[in-house]
Amino acid sequence: MPQRWSVRLAEARDREQIIELLIRSKRLNEEFDPLLKLSNHLREAIAKYIDDSLSSTDSLLVVADGGGRLIGVLKADIVRRIFYDPPFEGIIKELYILPEFRRKGLGRDLVAEASRILRERGAGLITAEFPSMHKLAAEFYERIGFRPIFSKYAIEIDKAKED
Repeated sequence: MPQRWSVRLAEARDREQIIELLIRSKRLNEEFDPLLKLSNHLREAIAKYIDDSLSSTDSLLVVADGGGRLIGVLKADIVRRIFYDPPFEGIIKELYILPEFRRKGLGRDLVAEASRILRERGAGLITAEFPSMHKLAAEFYERIGFRPIFSKYAIEIDKAKED
């Protein structure tokens, strides 16, 4: 099957389509866990998040362009690892692909391009964050060579008082 997309760095002209993709992503996340209840200001929060990412050298937005329509997005941040080597880590914070383009190699292409750019920017390690209950994400990352290194647990403060 011929590839029907190109993968590239996001540009300011992509802003609105990226916002729409990330809204879809956050709605999907909300389905995995009630602690991921969406804010009433979701669109505004995502718009600021994207604007900050587009203007930061410590953030990276890579998009998959399917002939003028964005069909996937990956956002990563570069952080300093003060306790570990290598000293810089690229963290994939967002990866969303429209359902009809999943399981066709697009996720792998987005991660590969982000990895290339993160390496150029000094990252020696790439990690990914996603909801713990999102088993498909875990399977995807494991399939392309990632492995778990940290876990994050949560409890609502009012429920913590009850125990």
